[in-house]
Amino acid sequence: MIAGIIGSGAMGAGIAQVIATAGNRVYLLDAHSETLEKAGRNIRSGLDRSVLKGTLAQDKADEIFNNINLTQDYATFSECDIVIEAIIEDLQLKQQLFRELNLFVSDSCVLASNTSSLSIASIASVCSNPERVIGIHFFNPATIMQLVEIVPAVQTKPGLEMEVKALVRSWGKLPVIVKDTPGFIVNRVARPFYGEAIRIMEEGIADCSTIDWAMTTLGGFKMGPFALMDFIGHDVNYRVTESVFASFFYDPRYKPSFTQKRLFEAGYFGKKTGRGFYAYHEGAVIPEPIKDENAGRKIMERIVAMLINEAAEAVAMNIASPADLELAMTKGVNYPKGLLAWADEWGIEKVISILDGLYHEYHEDRYRVSVLLRRMVKEKKSFFQPVMA
Repeated sequence: MIAGIIGSGAMGAGIAQVIATAGNRVYLLDAHSETLEKAGRNIRSGLDRSVLKGTLAQDKADEIFNNINLTQDYATFSECDIVIEAIIEDLQLKQQLFRELNLFVSDSCVLASNTSSLSIASIASVCSNPERVIGIHFFNPATIMQLVEIVPAVQTKPGLEMEVKALVRSWGKLPVIVKDTPGFIVNRVARPFYGEAIRIMEEGIADCSTIDWAMTTLGGFKMGPFALMDFIGHDVNYRVTESVFASFFYDPRYKPSFTQKRLFEAGYFGKKTGRGFYAYHEGAVIPEPIKDENAGRKIMERIVAMLINEAAEAVAMNIASPADLELAMTKGVNYPKGLLAWADEWGIEKVISILDGLYHEYHEDRYRVSVLLRRMVKEKKSFFQPVMA
């Protein structure tokens, strides 16, 4: 199997290394020679570090590196079985790229986009044979994160998603199949983790460090929402929120916050710029949280209930199977447990009670309960546990 990767940034280079590690030949292309050369150096140095740590044999490291061919010539893609683009999240640029790809690849070559939230159908629409276009969304860093979302468009040839799923599995990844809807699984379902945390902070209920403490210490999340947003970068996280909000016809469940918008506008992107919700300059100190367990548990339960509701809505709309959704949230964003299993553990009635309480207090549609949750209570059902008597 021969693969082509377009874009040699962190994501593109990571995908190239994943596929090369599985023993495949890879062409890694970038229009900018400096970026391409840097990618090659970074891949080599990363492999060398693994050898020094004893986690990778020298001959295997050499094999992986030699499987990756750096190129600026699209003609090299003529022998590729699959080409994956990993350029910036700009629909017009991606469409222009896919138009050009048709000129260089064989008729049997699969064309894939690594987009995290853009419409695969829109990308495929510019191709002369859109039935071979599909989404293959890796998570950063691609060499470490196991989850890959497989996204067939309405034009995609029936059955291609299963072929691609098997291919991705052969690369050592855990693929899930998801409908071509805004944010797919992870970037859709995870929105309340950020949005509701900001809302709680904006209202003065708790500060950033207290909310992060509640979510990590009481909720079991590896990172709190504010630390995670700063780590991801507000240039990325805010844009995804804005994109999902617009793509869902401005559904208030996905409404961005002015607080994050101002950070984005100011260029305070988080760790990468030295300032976000927290300061990261030398000597900066993160404020101590207020460790009130009762108040913290209310914060944690409010955010988790919103996440569960979003997961339930995704299931209700057949975005993904319950099993794939659970896999996506535990392997894609490292949640401490699957959200649907969490609902079973709490009892769906508790989730509804929390959300109805918020709806009656705020009278905002962002707190509307998924009809699936109400039906399940009425029918005495749960997601994974046996049907209740």
